[in-house]
Amino acid sequence: QVHLVESGGGLVQAGGSLRLSCAASGRTFNGYVMGWFRQAPGKEREFVAAINWSGTSTYYAESVKGRFAVSRDKAKNTVYLQLNSLKPEDTAVYYCAADGEVEGGTYYPDYWGQGAQVTVSS
Repeated sequence: QVHLVESGGGLVQAGGSLRLSCAASGRTFNGYVMGWFRQAPGKEREFVAAINWSGTSTYYAESVKGRFAVSRDKAKNTVYLQLNSLKPEDTAVYYCAADGEVEGGTYYPDYWGQGAQVTVSS
């Protein structure tokens, strides 16, 4: 059974920063992609960022390029999302994702976390 647990969400003012963490357990994730999605109220879930196993390739949605950074610690089976220069439109539930594949610059995961709320006030 795969288990993904997000942490680090919260309330922040516009222009501020947060770091989300996602710890994976239940199986080995050697060789697998990990990443993040988000879902704002009334909107569909959308891709945010992903990173390959070695950390040599990263993928970002256009809306977050230059502001967000994805990274991972293989030894800890943990993926991080650094959110900088936050805007009110970044308010959403952020979901960790694992395994699956990246195709055409978009990530199609097999496993999902429960989500962490990020709220950006103006």
